[in-house]
Amino acid sequence: MSGWFSSAPSSAATPADANAGEDHVSDGSKLKTFIGILKKFIGVSDLAAVRFSLPSQLLEPTPNLEYWNYLDCPSAFAAIGTADEPVDRMLEVLRFWFTKDLKYAKGKPCKPYNSCLGEFFRCNWETEDDAPRIDTSALRKSPPGSSSSSMKSAKSAIPAGLGSSDPRAASTVSVTQSAANPTKPVRISYLTEQTSHHPPVSAFYIDCPEKGLHAKGFDQITAKFTGTSIKVMPGEHNLGIFITVDRRDHETYQLTHPAAHLGGILTGALSVSVGDMCYITCPETKLKAILRYYNDGWLGRTTNKMEGIIFRYDPENDNKTQIKDVPVEDILIRLGGAWKEKIVFTVGNKPLESHPPERQITIIDVAPLSVAPKVLPPVEKQLPNESLQLWSEVTKAIHAKQFGKATTVKQELEEAQREKAREREKKGETWTPVFFEQATDKAGKPSLTEKGREVLRRAQAGNWDMDGIL
Repeated sequence: MSGWFSSAPSSAATPADANAGEDHVSDGSKLKTFIGILKKFIGVSDLAAVRFSLPSQLLEPTPNLEYWNYLDCPSAFAAIGTADEPVDRMLEVLRFWFTKDLKYAKGKPCKPYNSCLGEFFRCNWETEDDAPRIDTSALRKSPPGSSSSSMKSAKSAIPAGLGSSDPRAASTVSVTQSAANPTKPVRISYLTEQTSHHPPVSAFYIDCPEKGLHAKGFDQITAKFTGTSIKVMPGEHNLGIFITVDRRDHETYQLTHPAAHLGGILTGALSVSVGDMCYITCPETKLKAILRYYNDGWLGRTTNKMEGIIFRYDPENDNKTQIKDVPVEDILIRLGGAWKEKIVFTVGNKPLESHPPERQITIIDVAPLSVAPKVLPPVEKQLPNESLQLWSEVTKAIHAKQFGKATTVKQELEEAQREKAREREKKGETWTPVFFEQATDKAGKPSLTEKGREVLRRAQAGNWDMDGIL
């Protein structure tokens, strides 16, 4: 979820000569300042709605719209819809889901810039179409408890991508790290725009026409400081990610966001954990996934544990919200593991632990993965309200550790936004998005304007020119 806190890659660094700047702020000093600010908001129902301005030294030098997206591992997204069996396509969606938060698993929590109304960001990803194929048919045909000979037969029948040459190792369909220069790239294009300021909402659209895929949604959060942690939840307009597979009769998956927690504020060891339910539904295939995330383990230590199931459901009577409420005979897949490390799945309704290692298929192994790089528009093709241009002077000042200058420039940007709002109010004008039809939508599904569609068409062609659009 975008906005209030994100996670900076541990490799993020400032220029080597940055110590020539006017200020030096240690991590300990930053944390002390941060806690002091947060104390003023204990009991406030929604920190995100307050939109208070943090000092520049507490910010990650990255625009929110640039930083927050769900394509940390684009090859996992590009593989959705490949399998012929509906249950395997749901597993493809889940594999993508487990990769979208690599920035949390691999980085440290941080606070990007607040987005300005009308600010937008666009980019491409170039990725290999090399995600292992998911085909569970062999496992379904050979139930647990088969003789050793039939087990070997089933093992050899598992397709490439669901088998391991080492009989001692578990099988895996986890994606690999995206290559820096893919040999046969699949292009994924992305467009996002800040469509509302009060409440803060952005719309996004992900397009991969080569694979017959697109995704969209609204990003909005609510946040509350409890005194020891910050709890971040989806806002009323954030109904999740909607992924449509055009080549599969336009079947659509809705992926809802669980609540997240920023903990360790008092100790200085900041970390992101999840302790909530997540639901993925596909009415066309009548399959649903329930994922349960566990926040704390023994003595309050974060475990990052997750368990889940895929089961048959009735879209007209979708009343199952807990794993324990689902009839065992409806369960098709069980999943479990640690979402910051490795998740496995098993076929059938029996407990995951009852399956031998070779039948516990790794759907994602986070360890070898890192956030994939974006392909950005050249600087000369970027418009003034494009994220990287809009915040460029603030970013330069922060990298130079000139925090006083950064704060001044940031405040000037924010005041310019307030002045524009006053002018609109004086003239009785209502601001409308440029690339999306609506600022918010009760169904949670933004629609592109013709200008938005043209931006994505050009991005797919590698054309970053905005002439004739804006």
